Amino acid sequence: MQAGQTTPAGETYDQTVNTFSTLQDQLVDMAEGFIRALPSLAIALVILLLTWIVAKFAVRIADRLTGKTEIRPSLKNLIDTVVKLAIWIVGLMVALIVVMPGMTPAGLIAGLGIGAVAIGFAFQDIFENFLAGVLIMLREKMRIGDVIECEGIVGKVEHITLRETYVRKLSGEVTLVPNSMLFKNPVEILTDEVQRRHEVVAGVSYDTDLDQAADVIRKSVESCENVDAAKGVDVFAQEFNSSSIDFKVRWWSGSKPRDMWESRDKVVRAIKRGLDDAGIEIPFPYITHTFKERVPMGSEPGETVE
Repeated sequence: MQAGQTTPAGETYDQTVNTFSTLQDQLVDMAEGFIRALPSLAIALVILLLTWIVAKFAVRIADRLTGKTEIRPSLKNLIDTVVKLAIWIVGLMVALIVVMPGMTPAGLIAGLGIGAVAIGFAFQDIFENFLAGVLIMLREKMRIGDVIECEGIVGKVEHITLRETYVRKLSGEVTLVPNSMLFKNPVEILTDEVQRRHEVVAGVSYDTDLDQAADVIRKSVESCENVDAAKGVDVFAQEFNSSSIDFKVRWWSGSKPRDMWESRDKVVRAIKRGLDDAGIEIPFPYITHTFKERVPMGSEPGETVE
């Protein structure tokens, strides 16, 4: 072995020593960097604490200002959320700049923009519902307490958030409806007005005087206490049915589902009572059978029936 040469075992030992030495130096540098950053981290935590306090008081101030107006509850929630979000964004940016002094506001905003694009693709549905929630809160229609119908869901709007809307179904269950569904699809607001028009079909026999029947039906409906007679009662002869001539009866009453059922109950009872008092028949379904050949109705003379 020539002078200056090392064995493979010696080379492995030297590499191991160098690796541990490098790792030790890195750990020491990280520890020193962490110790140097402790004051900045403490200041950043204080900034976050102040941000939380400021956001809390700012929401209270916004509540007081909006409480003096006739603003909708959904829009009030939106204002509170926007105020809180804006304060937290500013607070987080200041805290990051304190922890990382080399970062400028412009660089931070640029980084947030690039990150927002990536996050937007990853959480597309969440941001879609968020934006739809903002637009729902901004629009005038569909207030808290309205009864709506959308995609087969019928119920009362109890709460609107930036992610979903709480709809209390008429049977008592709560349905969490994504805001994008309410924004993309037609929504029928049943209680947008205090009153709405209801209708029912009433049939009379073919031998009835239709003018008399229509007059009786109209007066019967107008006599109901929960019917707005000032808006008029419509009685239209609608069609020739199999056993009756049908009238479509329309009237105005309360817009809530409970009002509808109570009004329809009273109207149907009143129409039945009025037609009975006038001697007008509400026919049962009649069925007429026709036979090609004569059907014997009894026994012929001289025949016996067993």
